[in-house]
Amino acid sequence: MEMSPKTIQLKDQTKILIRPLTKQDGPALLKFFKEVPEDDRLFLKDDVSKKEVVDGWISALDFKKVFPMVAEKDSAILGDATLHFRRYRWQRHIAEIRCVVAKEYQKKGLGTALMRELVSVAEQKNVSKIQANIMDTQKSAQRAFERLGFKKEAELRDFLMDCSGRTHNLILMVNDVSEIWRQMEDLLILYDVKTMY
Repeated sequence: MEMSPKTIQLKDQTKILIRPLTKQDGPALLKFFKEVPEDDRLFLKDDVSKKEVVDGWISALDFKKVFPMVAEKDSAILGDATLHFRRYRWQRHIAEIRCVVAKEYQKKGLGTALMRELVSVAEQKNVSKIQANIMDTQKSAQRAFERLGFKKEAELRDFLMDCSGRTHNLILMVNDVSEIWRQMEDLLILYDVKTMY
């Protein structure tokens, strides 16, 4: 699957490269995740501050299962987004999206720009629905996905456990790929994010 690197320009004129993750990105990706505030890392599925976790992802890169992308400026990773494809035949039209952006680049359109590229990949793979799994306490993430047209489809009680051992509800949000496109374009105009190519 092909996805050409793209340079985007944020409203403050910052230029950022968006590209697929490579096997050489391990150290920069680990540094990025270690700089994510601990409170935010509580919500991630894996303990991304551990080198063996990031090394495991890098060594197992398989774009047919997971399509990973990063946002990069001056060789530093500022965002990581992944699209997880379903292996089961009866769910092959669904993919799960995940996105983490450095604190200082949140609410600037970078997460939306990363997800736009993953939605393009989803279309290439004939994915028609995208799902986001969110912990009930992640209110800002829920609002961000709602702005993209995602709807809450289910809430599973005590379905997740954070790093400290507390249980949380899992919020399942879903949207159609065609609807996400429309909402993303509106948001990128609002954030004044431009694609430079």
